[in-house]
Order: sequence, then structure tokens, then C-alpha cells
Amino acid sequence: MPIPRSAALGATFMAVTLLTSVCAPQGLVMAVAARSAADPVDELRREADKARDDLEKATGRWEERRKELAESQAKLRSTLKELAKAEAELDRIRAPLAQLANAAYQQPDVAGSLALFGQAGPDEALRMAADLTHIASAQEALIRRADELQKRHAQLATTAQELQSRNAVEQTRLRRQIQALKQRSAELTAQLTTMLDQLDVSRERRLLLSCTKDLVSDARKYPNGLIPSKYLCALPQKGEQLRADAARGFYGLNAAYKKQFGRDICVTDSYRSLADQQRVYYQRPGFAAIPGRSNHGLGTAVDLCGGVQTSGSAQFNWMEANSRKYGWFHPRWAYSNPFEPWHWEHGSED
Repeated sequence: MPIPRSAALGATFMAVTLLTSVCAPQGLVMAVAARSAADPVDELRREADKARDDLEKATGRWEERRKELAESQAKLRSTLKELAKAEAELDRIRAPLAQLANAAYQQPDVAGSLALFGQAGPDEALRMAADLTHIASAQEALIRRADELQKRHAQLATTAQELQSRNAVEQTRLRRQIQALKQRSAELTAQLTTMLDQLDVSRERRLLLSCTKDLVSDARKYPNGLIPSKYLCALPQKGEQLRADAARGFYGLNAAYKKQFGRDICVTDSYRSLADQQRVYYQRPGFAAIPGRSNHGLGTAVDLCGGVQTSGSAQFNWMEANSRKYGWFHPRWAYSNPFEPWHWEHGSED
């Protein structure tokens, strides 16, 4: 998913807080100033896009390392669990092992034990020999298991120690990379913002720089009235927002309107959240769109004032004659049912 841009342009990079290292160009301001570009704004856009791409690549590298660290941490947890199991089993057989060691120290050797068979009858001697064989076999199995557990315990302990040490080093390195990226991101933001401030850029061009077309696909992923503001674009009118395609068309429409009438288009409403749609619907039942179906909730409709809201006025007539050049129109239904000369929409009329 593409990273959204803010009005200050450089906030493209402030959203990226977890990255590794950045290979963005040094001396960005001087490098751009030295180039002879036909349009300095386009040059600024190219440099901003390049810096953004560098940051996105670095994001991918950081995420790969973070995934590797997560897998290593999971392996460490599994190893520690296995180590705990081995320790628990060793604890369970320590007492039998101690008893076996004590018996081996105190009792005569096997040859001496077999000598006792001569004092017993044939049947009793056979039984005692079988018992001794069973005991010896059990003891051998116990000793073998203890030896296996000791080796397993040693291996697991070594693996756990190596993982803990390696993960600690990796975590420290990632923290340093994060801090370096934050600093570099802030530097890029400051440089690009300075470049923008030094250019003689109109308000319309500034708005276009902060409102890219790729935001449209992001906005369309969300339900009507539930589009996050970071996927919407600000209008020249304070507090008003639209989807990127509608906003970009509105910027041109507003500039032409201002040239004609000497002031910005008056806007009373633009993007409308689901909660706002419900509020308007309850205020005007039967007239306002059902919540969740309004074009305002898609960020592609505006309600206008300043004369446009009056059918037949100079402002309304100008809008009718010129709005389609910028992708805006007054829908057919708004001429009659309900009659809403103030309501204008962006996109295809069909």
C-alpha cells in the first residue's frame, strides 16, 4: 500500500518510523538547485519520489531483518522449553541414579554375588540369576538415559546461549538503525520543505504536490463514510476534504472560479463521515441520502454556497458552463427531486 503524503510533502517520510539505512541523496537542496529543470516543481517532485522510493526499499530490508529476528526469538523460546523438559527429566532420575551409585559402592561385585548361588538350590539360583539380569538391564538403561539427557542438556544450553547473545546484538543493531532512519527521514523532510518554500509555487501547485493520484485506490478500499483522513486530500477551504481525484479536479475548478469572481468557491460540505451522514439524514428524512450511500461519503461530492446555491445566479451559471472541464457536474436529479442547486459531484454523470 502506498505511503500517503501530507500538505507539507515531507510527511511522506515521517510515516516511515521503522526502517534500516537510507541511501537518499546527500545535499538534496544544492543538487536540485544546480540542475537546469524546465519546471522546478517537477524537479522537486522527482527528488521527493526518489527519496520516498529509497525509504520504501529500506523499509523492506528492515522488515526482512525483523522477521529473521522474530524467527530466531521463536527458536530460542522453543529451545528453552526443551531445555526445561530435559532438566525436569534429569531431576526425576537423580534419586534413582544416586541410589544406584550408592549400591554399586556398598555391594560386592557381580562375581561375588554369583558365588552366593552355590549356597542356594538350583531353582532358587536360576531365579536369583534372572532377577540380577533384570536389575542390571534396568540400571544400564537408567545410566544410558541419564547420559543422553546430560548431552542433550549441554547442547540445548549452548544453543540457547548463542541465540540469546545473537538476538541481543541484533536488537541493538535494529534500534540503532531505527534511530538513524528517523534522523534521516527528518532531514529529508526539512530539505524538501525548504526547497518547496524557496520555489515560487502557486497554492494550486502546492495542493497538487500534496495530493497524489495513488491515494484514490487506497480510499476506495474503505466503506462509504469510513475513509481515513490520511487517504483524503485537503481543499483550499479550511477543514474540507475530498478523495484525491475529486480534489485534484476541484483545485483547477477553484482556481478558474477565483479568476472569474475574485474569491474561492464557497464550500459548506465535502467529505462526510458515516456519523455525519446519519446526522444529516435525521435532520432531513426523505431528502438526504441514506447513510452509507451518499456520494459525500465517497469523497466525491460538495455542497456549495456563495451564490452557487441559487439556481440561475451568475455563479451557478458559470459552474454549469465550466465545471465539466475539471470533472465536476451538477447531477440531473438535483434539478428536480430534490432540488439542490448547491450539490455538485465529481466523476461520470452516467
